[in-house]
Amino acid sequence: MARRASLLSQINHIVVVMLENRSFDHMLGFLYQSSKNVSPQGQPFEGLTGKESNLDSNGSPVTVFPIKPSDPHPYLQPGADPGEGYLNTNSQLFGKPQAPTPITPASNSGFITNFAYTLGWEAKNAGQVMPGTQPSQIMAMYTPATLPVLSKLAAGYAVCDYWFASAPTETFPNRAFVSLATSQGFVQDKSCSTYTAPSIFSALAKKSVSWAIYGYDAPAMMRGQIADIKFALETQFGEFADFQKAAKTGNLANYCFLEPQWGTQGNSQHPNYDVSKGEQFLHDIYYSLIGTPVWNQTLLIITYDEHGGCYDHVLPPENAVPPDNSAGELNFDFKRFGVRVPTVLVSPMIAAGTVFRTSSATPFDHTSILATVEKRFGVPSLTRRDAAAPDVGAVLTLQKPRSDDPLSGVKVPVSAVAPPPSTGPDKFEAAIAASAADLPIYHATGNGHHHVPPALPTGEAAKQYARQRYQQFAQQRAQHYRITSQARS
Repeated sequence: MARRASLLSQINHIVVVMLENRSFDHMLGFLYQSSKNVSPQGQPFEGLTGKESNLDSNGSPVTVFPIKPSDPHPYLQPGADPGEGYLNTNSQLFGKPQAPTPITPASNSGFITNFAYTLGWEAKNAGQVMPGTQPSQIMAMYTPATLPVLSKLAAGYAVCDYWFASAPTETFPNRAFVSLATSQGFVQDKSCSTYTAPSIFSALAKKSVSWAIYGYDAPAMMRGQIADIKFALETQFGEFADFQKAAKTGNLANYCFLEPQWGTQGNSQHPNYDVSKGEQFLHDIYYSLIGTPVWNQTLLIITYDEHGGCYDHVLPPENAVPPDNSAGELNFDFKRFGVRVPTVLVSPMIAAGTVFRTSSATPFDHTSILATVEKRFGVPSLTRRDAAAPDVGAVLTLQKPRSDDPLSGVKVPVSAVAPPPSTGPDKFEAAIAASAADLPIYHATGNGHHHVPPALPTGEAAKQYARQRYQQFAQQRAQHYRITSQARS
């Protein structure tokens, strides 16, 4: 669609928050249902009509239906964790774990049957499935009434209705793409704990562009998963309270990446954690920025790493550019994008009610974030994928920043039902602890740097262990710096 010239050069702060495992239809498909999927600006919106369906195991069609605030546990839908990962995604898209060879267009017809399969083995794990959960619940979709914060931000600024995960698989490879423009061939979380490709953070540092990564209430998982930032300055890492302080005081870095609170009781919105806590998190991020000295020069990008098994009706495009020459795990060639995910762009330089698409044949994916950062700050592309990705600069069309607040008067929802308790750390908390265990901290007893982590029975124990390890790491680095400086003087 025709748009005015980009005002990206006026943006000095790009803030990204990546939440967990929700598809576009599941979170925003009903955003403009009342206006027949046309935005207030008259732009078409690829939302739900209410007629989309999947066949259940008996061959009967089940149409999409709204999640109502009056439902028994609306913020814990779809009632269990759907199947994710490459093989499950293939089952959801093609009806079987192996993608067809040669590839044929997906049908997106296997979501209910795959959820039924997943529920079959998850039901054996006591407490992991909400009572009454049925395979048909994968067709339950949130509405603006149930998600007022995300929906008001999407309608009050811009929503991208053709934004796809970078690969049709699970969390860690897709999170690698948003920082490295590659997953180095991996499509399984379990296959790689640390990615060694050059990151956007080291590229920014070479250009003297500031960056910061914020965990929520623990060290950021990303710090341990990206090799070339492990030894970055301690001032480039923090928690959410540090982000809030930096924004309030006008000391926000040029590029900021926010992680949610991990764990079953956290705000990441990973199924079936409490979605309302994610609504509160988005509310808090927004009000950490609006009205501050940095607000008029800020672009906030809200996105989700992957669809997490949640239904979406749009077929993923098949024109992805392989990022590099990495051998694809499970024979995946990285020529297909993942399932469509929610992405909302927030800035006072964005017109309300915008549905933002690219005119490029290549759709938006997570490397579009990199393309935007690279274009704004003069950073070269990391791989062929972000070199081909369209940036989002054209969404900024207002010469004069807006002064209104689309979230004014919005009440953040609160779930009356808590998620099932965890029997131990979830995979995210475990990943943070594992990377902390690998930190090169010298120990006077034992074999130098050799360290055996203690038993970590809970998620909080895992996060506390990681906090202590990173604190020790920072202290030893500071001590080494002091000793080295004294020796030089």
